[in-house]
Amino acid sequence: PVFLSSPSLSSVRVDEGAGGWSPLSSDRYQWLEVDLGERTKITAVATQGRYGSSDWLTSYQLMFSDKGHNWKQFRQEDSIGFFPGNSNADSVVQYKLHQPAVARFLRFIPLDWNPVGRIGLRLEAYGCPYTSDIMGFDGSSSLTFRLGPRLKHGSKQVVSLKFKTLRNSGTLLHVEGQDGMALSLELERGTLHILIVLLINASTSSSSEQLTSLGSLLDDQHWHHLVMRQRNSQLNLTVDKHTETVETPKGFNLWDGNVTFTCAEPVSVAVTFPGPSSFLQLPWTAPSSSGEMSLEFQFRTWNKAGLLLTFSLPLLGGEVWLYLNDARLHLQIQKGGSALNDGQWHMVDLTSRRGRLTVSVNKQKGGVAHASPSFPVMVLDQIFFGGCPAQNYNQDCRNPYDTFQGCMRLITLDSQPVDLIMVQQRLLGNYSQLQIDMCGIIDRCSPSHCEHGGLCSQTWSVFHCNCSDSGYSGATCHSSVYEQSCEAYKHNGNTSGYFYIDVDSSGPIKPQLVYCNMTDENTWMEVQHNNTELTKVRPSPGENQHMVHFNYMSAEEQLKAILHQSEYCQQELSYQCRKSRLLNTQEGSPFSWWLGGPGLGLVQTYWGGAHPGSQQCACGLQGDCVDPQLYCNCDADRLEWNEDSGLISHKESLPIRSLVLGDVRRPGSEAAYRVGSLQCHGDRNFWNAAFFDKETSYLHFPTFHGELSADIAFFFKTTASFGVFLENLGIKDFIRIELSSSNQVVFSFDVGNGPLEVQVNSSYLLNDNRWHRVRAERNVKEASLRLDDLPVATQEAPAEGHIHLQLNSQLFIGGTASRQRGFRGCIRSLQLNGVTLDLEERAEITPGVRPGCPGHCSSYGSLCQNQGRCVEKTTGFHCDCSLSAYIGAFCHTEVSADFKPTTSVSYTIKDPKELSRNSSYSPSSFHPDSILRGENVSLSFRTTQSPALLLLISSTFTEYLALLINSHGKQDASSLNSFTFFSAMIYDYIHAFIIILFIFQIDDNAREDFNLSSAEELSSLKSLVLGQIQDLDDLDPDLARLGSLGFTGCLSVVQFNSITPLKAALLHPETSPVQVLGPLVRSNCGSSVSANPYSAENTRHLSGNRMTVTWVTQQMITRLLIIRKITLRSAVLIGFVVFASCLPASFPVYQQLYLH
Repeated sequence: PVFLSSPSLSSVRVDEGAGGWSPLSSDRYQWLEVDLGERTKITAVATQGRYGSSDWLTSYQLMFSDKGHNWKQFRQEDSIGFFPGNSNADSVVQYKLHQPAVARFLRFIPLDWNPVGRIGLRLEAYGCPYTSDIMGFDGSSSLTFRLGPRLKHGSKQVVSLKFKTLRNSGTLLHVEGQDGMALSLELERGTLHILIVLLINASTSSSSEQLTSLGSLLDDQHWHHLVMRQRNSQLNLTVDKHTETVETPKGFNLWDGNVTFTCAEPVSVAVTFPGPSSFLQLPWTAPSSSGEMSLEFQFRTWNKAGLLLTFSLPLLGGEVWLYLNDARLHLQIQKGGSALNDGQWHMVDLTSRRGRLTVSVNKQKGGVAHASPSFPVMVLDQIFFGGCPAQNYNQDCRNPYDTFQGCMRLITLDSQPVDLIMVQQRLLGNYSQLQIDMCGIIDRCSPSHCEHGGLCSQTWSVFHCNCSDSGYSGATCHSSVYEQSCEAYKHNGNTSGYFYIDVDSSGPIKPQLVYCNMTDENTWMEVQHNNTELTKVRPSPGENQHMVHFNYMSAEEQLKAILHQSEYCQQELSYQCRKSRLLNTQEGSPFSWWLGGPGLGLVQTYWGGAHPGSQQCACGLQGDCVDPQLYCNCDADRLEWNEDSGLISHKESLPIRSLVLGDVRRPGSEAAYRVGSLQCHGDRNFWNAAFFDKETSYLHFPTFHGELSADIAFFFKTTASFGVFLENLGIKDFIRIELSSSNQVVFSFDVGNGPLEVQVNSSYLLNDNRWHRVRAERNVKEASLRLDDLPVATQEAPAEGHIHLQLNSQLFIGGTASRQRGFRGCIRSLQLNGVTLDLEERAEITPGVRPGCPGHCSSYGSLCQNQGRCVEKTTGFHCDCSLSAYIGAFCHTEVSADFKPTTSVSYTIKDPKELSRNSSYSPSSFHPDSILRGENVSLSFRTTQSPALLLLISSTFTEYLALLINSHGKQDASSLNSFTFFSAMIYDYIHAFIIILFIFQIDDNAREDFNLSSAEELSSLKSLVLGQIQDLDDLDPDLARLGSLGFTGCLSVVQFNSITPLKAALLHPETSPVQVLGPLVRSNCGSSVSANPYSAENTRHLSGNRMTVTWVTQQMITRLLIIRKITLRSAVLIGFVVFASCLPASFPVYQQLYLH
């Protein structure tokens, strides 16, 4: 029996009555239709199995209709098209509809049933009668509603109505306001557009501006609910369940009231082809002897390809296919219109008359094609739409194309309409897997699940998001591809430059371009505006004040987020003046002021370097103004130029929005101003961390709300092999991320379709007490998990299933509600949907959890290059480059200089004996390189000079070590890689090292090590000289001659053990024991050199007896290491060099040792 209950939702009485509905055949072509007698608002349905049997449904579809045709499927969450049924014949399963359905007819379609029984059903529907006034419009009629004097406009106006139509275009509502403005609500291609129309006058055309559009497929002849709510200038437009908000022009108002109407309802029976096995077979009854045929139909689809119809020819055994390919209509060859996969209805007309074949789309508006085959094109006896029966079922149908998925209606064969209801009743033709008397097309792009401006496209069953140029990635363009701050870029190993940052990650704030300055210990983020240069004041004629506005490259919400997340911000504010007073007047009001802070900014009467509200400049705060009685230098009103400048660092006053300069019109007044870029450093979110020291400890936060899309990102480090990072539970749903083993992270969740897992396995240990990054995302299409830089793992969501993640418990961080498998270690920078959780604040008040987490060098220390030393900070680290020849954030920037022939750089190496005799030196000041265990010399150079002396190291005992460039005679291939070491005896007790290393393997040079021994030590070092040698005494005459010539070219990153003479001369000349003679200009002449010390030269030229080196790679210089072996009184030389050149014949050779 079928019951209609009252709205009180009374229960099904299983103890009264027996039996139930059970069709003769149990298949998916059966249904039970219920006529409720009148339009009813249906709120719930309940089912039982057939009384006293093994017959019940395990799942079913629910359809509804107003007139008993044109059925519409009821869907939960816009994705689930079925209802779970019963598990036995007696229990009652009731479902409340999340949104009531208004209909007279219900239809229950069995999908699955008890496998050992049959279809069996008892049901009950819950609801109440629904009445409303209805009006019909034929396309040329209209209804005018004029406001009476008793209707008063308030601050809130509401217009609501329901409509349904088969036409995809037309004006639904037109409201004329005052001042020649009107609002028009128009249906265009099944989508509702709201336009503001400017009515110029009756004889001229009006202009319109579209405010927004909403809805899709609204021409499906089903009721759609429209509501417009206006409060002041804000207008909310709602179509069914989806709302858009727009701003209307000032002074425009809707009227108060409710209007409900509809359109006429011509009967149109549609058929849906939902799957790959769908087809419709119809008999062709017209005689083929006439030589003519015609057919037409309408279709709509999202797919670009699919078979529309096919039939066999009566002669020659041929076949005809009409199909879609790349959204174009094809008949044998590519002909017809385009963009036919737009979800709109398209009419196709195929005729064959007197040997001429014609196919047209949309009554020739969309395209027409003709052909004149040499044989008649006629239907043999059957015509197939959409596809073909299963193989071996019908030999008259072949489909070499994709199966059609979409809807068809108004099928006409030889001018005779096809009665699809007879097809449904098996009285005409044949079909499989069709949904007749309904069009089941769904617009998965309205509303779009593509976020951040991603473009949505779709097929019959899925949608896709194109995230190109959006700055976001993922299946729904949810996750930002950019980091949130310059600090984050630095810890990825980046150096200074322009970067896009996304301050709220997956949140609504768009990415912005900033400059990241990483040359300092702090990493500065710089936001530019339209004028950061020193600008002379040129007041406008007739204006007593000069006002300047500054427009920033970042939007308001971006600036606000930067200021909030940064630890410190500043902006330079400078005023240069000549008889132009700045702040203080005799009556106390300021001459000038500036506006700063959020929005347009608040008036600020202090200057750079002073405190807010002080009405002072920096000199007033420090007490050193040019006039001690005043608080700004410029207020002294002097004829000479003065300046008041300093930094604004009060974040509530930043950024500086505008300046108002008041004393600029007097005779003789001159002034200039400068407002620097907004500069911030420190990322409070990036280093926000907590340490969990027990498995039972955890932090808890409010419930995480990520119903349709959720992303979670954080860093962790641990020595434990397992632990739950995060967990949030619902009644059935949950979300969890955990370290399941020492090399596996698991992301698991359930949105009502059963638990799903995404796993990432690493080839390295994750419990190595180093920071590792986890990024997880779940949306309506898929779930993904990324660990460090490993490939991302994904898990697709079910095509039909629940999509809303419904959680209600607290969010647990570092543990679970059961206090089992808790995480032991550190978690930092935890973000959920772009919002950073303040772990440190919560850890302050939570036992077992400590705020902060030190020990960053173990993870980021490898970023410090070239002997740079990683130094721990409370929030992060920095690289100490004091022992490196390089500078920069990672000790990676070369220190280079151009040398001229007269340039000389002499670095004094302190003698420990002299230091011991001088009481002013402490033992800690002894230079370690004067007591040597070995020599390590490295440098980079570029020159065309040969021969040349690169470096000379001398000792107090007249010993020296020299590094030379020399040319060598032309060699054949057999003598390549030949090195020569020269040792010269000047006195019996003096030993000198003159290193002349050369190689003729120009390209693809490999590192080569050589061991050389000597009987003496090189000790008590005195000085290191680059360029021209000033003190030539005690040097070999030929070496002295070479040293007097100096060096012409580029020297870079010169280092001898821990001494960096070039860096000291260029950056610390006043505090280092270095003397510079002649021109020494710092340049970037060495910065383009390759970072690979063993790679080949980029360009070299070798001609005659001279080699000219035009480009040398970094570290392409001799590396020498002389290691003392005290017991043997010998030295070992280990070295490699990248090139050398020709030795002059006059150079003396006393001993030579050839190594191959």
